[in-house]
Amino acid sequence: MPAPQEFLKYVEDHTDDFVDRLAKAVAIPSVSGEVAYRKHVFEMADFMYSELKALGCEEVKKVPLGEQILEGQTLQLPPAILASYGNDPKKKTILVYGHYDVQPALKSDGWETEPFVLTKHADGRLIGRGSSDDKGPILGWLNVIESHRALGLDLPVNLKMCFEGMEESGSEGLDDLIEDQKDKFFKGTDAVCISDNYWLNTTTPCLTYGLRGIAYFALKVSGPARDLHSGVFGGSTHEPMTDLITILSTLVLPNGKILIPGLAELVAPLKPGELERYENINFSIADIENATGSKTTISTDKVQTLMSRMREPSLSLHGIEGAFYSPGAKTVIPASVTGKFSIRLVPDMLPDEIEKLVAKHVASEFAKLNTKNMMHLEMGHGGKPWVADPDHWNYRAAATATEGVYGQKPDLTREGGSIPVTLSFADALGVNVLLLPMGRGDDGAHSINEKLDLSNYIKGTQLLGSYLHEVAALSE
Repeated sequence: MPAPQEFLKYVEDHTDDFVDRLAKAVAIPSVSGEVAYRKHVFEMADFMYSELKALGCEEVKKVPLGEQILEGQTLQLPPAILASYGNDPKKKTILVYGHYDVQPALKSDGWETEPFVLTKHADGRLIGRGSSDDKGPILGWLNVIESHRALGLDLPVNLKMCFEGMEESGSEGLDDLIEDQKDKFFKGTDAVCISDNYWLNTTTPCLTYGLRGIAYFALKVSGPARDLHSGVFGGSTHEPMTDLITILSTLVLPNGKILIPGLAELVAPLKPGELERYENINFSIADIENATGSKTTISTDKVQTLMSRMREPSLSLHGIEGAFYSPGAKTVIPASVTGKFSIRLVPDMLPDEIEKLVAKHVASEFAKLNTKNMMHLEMGHGGKPWVADPDHWNYRAAATATEGVYGQKPDLTREGGSIPVTLSFADALGVNVLLLPMGRGDDGAHSINEKLDLSNYIKGTQLLGSYLHEVAALSE
């Protein structure tokens, strides 16, 4: 059941109003990761609360999530905003999630314009911090409610909303909220829709049904009680940096092959028909070359590149703490160095299993060095991979809606990064979770000059509303 034409027209006719709503949101510098900006995150929570109340939501509440220590100070966490619109037992209930906090941004970082002033360019770009990640998408849901309410149209589903203010800083407190509310506010949810990701490129809409997880490690090697002079002690003592580099070189090859025994065996085998999904994705090697600004792809094969990015694990070396890195020369032997690396996980890899395999491998390789230095491995944050059924009615509704709004079938994609709340909702509620992006692959979330194209904002709003109508059609 396509969305009513009057709804689609209303969205187009009220473009200026919806852009103004986004401009007001972008103007609030809701940076969650810095003490000086915490008051603005609460200001953004108040903005969302007021907007939802004005739209006639039956239930709107700000839920406290506790405290945190940030920069040595004890701060209140921004509240989660829970709201509902409609409570008809005959309708399906869709839970939508988004976040109202943003990454830091300063004009001096290299922005073309003031980051917290939404600037519309002649080419249609709406530039401003949070425009695409994630204020544009969450306001899209509000635009959908407003359009139906103004036209006197019945929303075809019951809508529950969960908006948080700490996603850019680890979503502190959110998992506890989901667990606490799974049989309360979230009870009766039939499916979840999250719009907090992006198209794979700039031309083809997509639906995302999988995310890689992560296991992050710190490998510390220490020996001397203090830094040493290489001219005095070089060649006569075991050097922590040499040991660390040797161990790091046993983790991964330049072609991306992970060398840790037992890890590859944990990867779920291809399912029937899965390979064809990658073959059908509208993508070329030039897309990734444009994104990286280089011709450094390991493979020139489209399918292999996509699978390496989406459904195969990867190991990346990130840096060495304690090493000399400033300009100039310094003949120091560091007393202690820590190598940082992470592994992106895919089904059926779990962080705890990966930790054991990495620990065993590192201990074995360190023993081969016959060094008198000491080694310590620690796994920091770990997140499980997630994959959903793209043939579920939730995805079929989104695919039909996408084709209706954009005139083309969406790509079915998995992403290389992590959105932990996706798995939290899937595990706690036991329902299908859909990632339905609004923005394009070049929006530059977390980067300078973050933007959301006007066409994506307006068509994206139409898509969110159309998706709800298609959900209702599949339940009839």
